[in-house]
Amino acid sequence: MATVIIEKLTEEEIARRGIRSWPVWEKEVSRFSWTYDGEEQCLILEGDVAIETADGNFTLKPGDFVTFEDGLECVWDIRSAVKKHYHFS
Repeated sequence: MATVIIEKLTEEEIARRGIRSWPVWEKEVSRFSWTYDGEEQCLILEGDVAIETADGNFTLKPGDFVTFEDGLECVWDIRSAVKKHYHFS
C-alpha cells in the first residue's frame, strides 16, 4: 500500500540534492482529495497540513522532507497556508 514517508534532512543533504532549486508550490487553507500518479518528494517550508490516508494520518510541518508514494490516495487538510519545494519522479 502506498504511504507517506516523513524525514528530517540536514542542510548539507538539502544542498546536495539541490532541493532549494526545485519549484515552489503554495496553497491557502483548504481541504481536497488527491491521488498520486507518480512519486512526489517535497520539503515543507511553511504551513500546517494533515494528510489523511487509509494507512493513517500524517502531520506535516516546516522542515519535513516528505515522500508521497506512487498510487497514494489521500486528503490534504491544509490548516495554515502551505509552501513547499517539490519534485515528481
